[in-house]
Amino acid sequence: MRVCVYNDQLLGALAADGTIVDLTDLVPEHTSVGERMNALITGWDSLRTPAAARVAAGGGTPEAEATLRAPQPRPRNVFAAPVNYHKHQQEMGGDAGVYAGRQILTAEVRKGFLKAVTSIVGPDGAIELPWPDRRFDHEAEVGIIIGKTASRVLAEDALDYVYGYTPLLDITLRGEEDRSYRKSMDTFTPIGPYIVTADEVPEPENLDFWLTVNGEPRQKSNTSYLIYGIAKLIEVYSEVMTLQPGDIIATGTPEGVGQILPGDTVVLTIPEIGELTMPVVSRP
Repeated sequence: MRVCVYNDQLLGALAADGTIVDLTDLVPEHTSVGERMNALITGWDSLRTPAAARVAAGGGTPEAEATLRAPQPRPRNVFAAPVNYHKHQQEMGGDAGVYAGRQILTAEVRKGFLKAVTSIVGPDGAIELPWPDRRFDHEAEVGIIIGKTASRVLAEDALDYVYGYTPLLDITLRGEEDRSYRKSMDTFTPIGPYIVTADEVPEPENLDFWLTVNGEPRQKSNTSYLIYGIAKLIEVYSEVMTLQPGDIIATGTPEGVGQILPGDTVVLTIPEIGELTMPVVSRP
């Protein structure tokens, strides 16, 4: 199922007839707007069947007439894997790398970092660059949405704790500031347009994906090349932190990262999950 947040922060799902059906009333009436997706994910075991019935029936808002927003606007946490592809490690620290001459440590050592939840933006927004004299890069990633409380989960069981997947961009300021600061600015975590539930992604550890800027190919890879795969990331993070329903894990990016500028259009395509298109602008 492809679930989303649309129009006036309604919960929805893409129906068989190409419309978006409203699921908002499936969560408790007084759930705050920002918590609706968390409530849907938390109650999914009992809500899946009525949601599927609406998807089958259709008759909702035509997709082309809906405003699709960030499909998970308010997770408790956004975890991210630093340098989780070997070729990205090489391009960051090689002779011509951004941090040439330095030892670039992978996720095996650095493990992870946190991004601000307020950095999330959906396909209805834009990537806003705050300063004209600094370099900002695109990073194509897969977003993992946790489906149930996970603590000390083993890798062989980890995928059972996933609710779904979404395209995710980890926009990055290059420089000497701490990683969380450089990646947590407003609009620096675009996601969407849908979360595709895990039952429709049978091989998450073997997903092709690619990114273009203004139609120019920049990044192309597969999740099978991750240093820490999706299941391993859940194991590593849940060993020391309790993952909660709705939390997001960003997998890390492959080689091919590059600078983005105001006026650019960034498109991340993951065939099994969807296509995220984001314009780049100067921050007002």
